Formats: sequence, structure tokens, C-alpha cells
Amino acid sequence: MKRPIAVVGPTATGKSELALQLAESLGGEVINADAMQIYRGMDVGTAKMPPQQRRGIVHHQLDVLEVTETASVARYQAAARSDVEAVLERGAVPIIVGGSGLYVQALVDALTFPATDAAVRARWESELSARGAGALHRDLAAVDAEAARNILASDGRRIVRALEVVELTGQPFSASAPTVGVPRWGTILIGLDRATAELDARIEARTSTMFAEGLVEEVTHLVGVGLLEGVTARRALGYAQVLAALDGVHDLAEAQRATVAGTRRYVRRQRSWFRRDARVQWLDAADPALAETVIGLVSGAGAT
Repeated sequence: MKRPIAVVGPTATGKSELALQLAESLGGEVINADAMQIYRGMDVGTAKMPPQQRRGIVHHQLDVLEVTETASVARYQAAARSDVEAVLERGAVPIIVGGSGLYVQALVDALTFPATDAAVRARWESELSARGAGALHRDLAAVDAEAARNILASDGRRIVRALEVVELTGQPFSASAPTVGVPRWGTILIGLDRATAELDARIEARTSTMFAEGLVEEVTHLVGVGLLEGVTARRALGYAQVLAALDGVHDLAEAQRATVAGTRRYVRRQRSWFRRDARVQWLDAADPALAETVIGLVSGAGAT
């Protein structure tokens, strides 16, 4: 059986281009693992590959949610696993590509999702609004020290979820952590990275291009179709900063600078997440023979 290939790593390293090259060479279809590219209309700000540049390669898990809908890792897991199975049944190679670590892990590892309760979640979200993420992080540390160590004190959404799970299950949030072993379907994980200075420059250039090619107009359009009603889409990098500019919090120049800074922080979190996974084979994304190197690796591992 053909084995999936997951191309992971920090944003702006060139994962999408490599995924296309692999799909062309190996007879594959692409499975998106970027948490924001699942939204319809969020194209410029997520660096989504335009249809005309996809070289006829079938893509899955792009444009599957409206911006008013809340993204769910559990929903993604079920839908993307179904896509991978269908691609394998067609005799093609699934090429999983994206930098959302939890989405990748939900796809290839044994990750289960504890029950949720709307009333409990709403109560903790109210506490978050009233007291702030730092205070809730201290609450979490008191009942689940391990979860508090693994969740940033500024990550209000994950803190709320951890407190909800602890309250509902009476168990630590870490009890629902994924079981890491042999990846599902024997997936081969390829990590791309670049030198920090080079990646910083690519992030700055890409952000500049996004603003020049219509990010503000895209956000304005999405506001008209309900962006402000959504929970997750409006928080995406670039979109949140432009929304703040449209609200008069800062100007567009500052929105662009804040997007660059936020993306660089996000890269650090992505590196931390994926570098913990010893199964990932890391490669220099600047290598001109990158695609050939990967094809050699996966062929030697029995990917096809």
C-alpha cells in the first residue's frame, strides 16, 4: 500500500510548493493541514495556493468552512482521515501539508477529544473576559500543573479548554494527550526549515505582498459576510491585525508590522512543536534538490 507523506514545519518555508512537486512525481493528492486555509474566502492572508497554480492536483480540506463557523480539530480529524483513506483506495499518495501541529497530530496519531459542555465552556470564557488569560492560567496551574507548563499563559482559548476538560472529567487535561508511536498508515513525516534570518526575510516579504495584493480588501469583504461573528477565523494572523486597523486601534503600517512580528512568534511555536517529534526527518528547504531528496527518502522507506 502507498504510504502518505506529511510535509510539516514553520510557515513560509515552502511546504506547499514541495507538496505539489511530490504530488506530480508520485501521483498524489494534497490534504491540507493548515487550520486557517480551511476557511472560504481566506485566501490572501493565509497564502492559500490559488486554483490556477495547483497544476491540476486535487486538494482536500481547503475552503470547507464559512468564516462564521468555528474550526474544530475533531471535525478536521474525521474529515481528513476520510480523505486520506479515499486517496489510498484510489491508489494515489496522500500528501499532507501544513504547519498546524495539532491538526497534523490529530491526523496521524491516536488523539481523542474529551466531551464538551456549552454551559461550562461559556462560564470559563466569561471568566477569561473578566479576569484575563494570566489569571486563568494560574487557576489551571493549581489543578493541572502539567497542562499549565505546556500551554502559554497568553493562550486563552487553550486554557479555557483545559479547565473545561478538568471540570468535566475530573482528570488532568494531559490525560487526553495523543499517543505517539508509529504514525497512522505508516505516514512518513518530512520537516522543512530554513535559517532564521532567511525565514525572517521571507516572512517580511510575504507579508508585504499580502498587503499589496489585497489583504485589507479581503478582510473588508469577509466582514461583510460575517467574519466578526466567527470565533476562530477572525483571530488568524493578518486578519486580526487588519481588523484592529479598521477599528482605529492602529494604522495599516502598524498592522503590517504586527503581522510580521506575530508570524515570527508563531514560527517559534511551530518549531518547538514539530522539533519534539523524533519521527520527523528534517531537511533544508533552501536545498535546490529538495524534491529529489525527499523522493529518494520516501522511495527508500517504501512510500510507493
